[in-house]
Amino acid sequence: RVLAQVSCELVPPKPNRPTEGILFFNLELSPMAAPGFEPGRQSELLVKLNRLIERCLRNSKCIDTESLCVVAGEKVWQIRLDLHLLNHDGNIIDAASIAGIVALCHFRRPDVSVQGEEVTVYTPEERDPVPLSIHHMPICVSFAFFQQGTYLLVDPSEREERVMDGVLVIAMNKHREICTIQSSGGIMLVKDQVLRCSKITAVKVAEITELIQKALENDQKVRKEGGKFGFAESIPNQKITAFKMESAAVDTNNVEEQAEEIITKADPPSEVFAKPILHTPGTAQIGEGIENSWENLEESEKEEAAEEDGESEATAFDYQKMESEDTSMMKETNMGNSEEDDVVILEPQELPRKTRAQTNLKEANTSKKAFNKKRKKKRAA
Repeated sequence: RVLAQVSCELVPPKPNRPTEGILFFNLELSPMAAPGFEPGRQSELLVKLNRLIERCLRNSKCIDTESLCVVAGEKVWQIRLDLHLLNHDGNIIDAASIAGIVALCHFRRPDVSVQGEEVTVYTPEERDPVPLSIHHMPICVSFAFFQQGTYLLVDPSEREERVMDGVLVIAMNKHREICTIQSSGGIMLVKDQVLRCSKITAVKVAEITELIQKALENDQKVRKEGGKFGFAESIPNQKITAFKMESAAVDTNNVEEQAEEIITKADPPSEVFAKPILHTPGTAQIGEGIENSWENLEESEKEEAAEEDGESEATAFDYQKMESEDTSMMKETNMGNSEEDDVVILEPQELPRKTRAQTNLKEANTSKKAFNKKRKKKRAA
């Protein structure tokens, strides 16, 4: 489903075409139509569809742009066609082309008058609006090809578009004039296939054009009679959207067996009945002697406390282990931020007392010998 809206505005003309009006087409793919569409993003599909709409409606010269001129070189009518995709179920271009040409045929612009340099725009109450000058109504028809052109399908759905090999779009009017033709998908089509598609397009376009003319005549007739008209009246009250639930096969042979497996039966209640017990005059107790179906809270609390104690002991052991690792790592020191290798300082091992005394005596003897040598040198000098 596509919603089409047409608006107009007085603007300066293009410098190269001072006596022609301006046509602007815009197609929007919103997430309301399909979750895969992103708002405000120019996707490849959107660019291709906009270009195809322009070729179908603008390049085919279906609208007389010279009739949109008010003052040559100064003011012309700019016609803007906005197409909003409401529900994507495949074949967007066909629905968009039909909605666009119907909206242009149904549109009425305000009447204007020029007196000297003054341009007067009249309201619908003052003068009847003027319809656009439309020469013909081009309508697009899409053909989907499967298995390299072996099978041909008209008006493919969204699921069929996913698996098709290629698509051929032909825009034609009821006079059998081809306005535009486009093939995409990388398939090779022979001349006979294109001619066959053009013949099918001529039949489809004739049927759709007849339906469009009848709808426009009925709308004009209702407006003259003063009845209800417009977009809201054209929507059936009982149908809000085009979505429907597809029928699905359900096997009901083993329903009871599956239900017995799923449903868990509760245990029967105990045979102990509650009787009120009178302790003192005016004080009674109900429910004494009944079996308690709840778990023992004290045992569960003890189990939780034991688990917490075990976790705390494990964390304390891990903490001690981490401390020992940190102290061993402190023995290694890094000498600055230079690129040289790290210098590792190792602590000296503790020697026994005897070895310490021997080393001290050796150091004392060496120092005495050095002192005696220096003294002899001084005397000789």
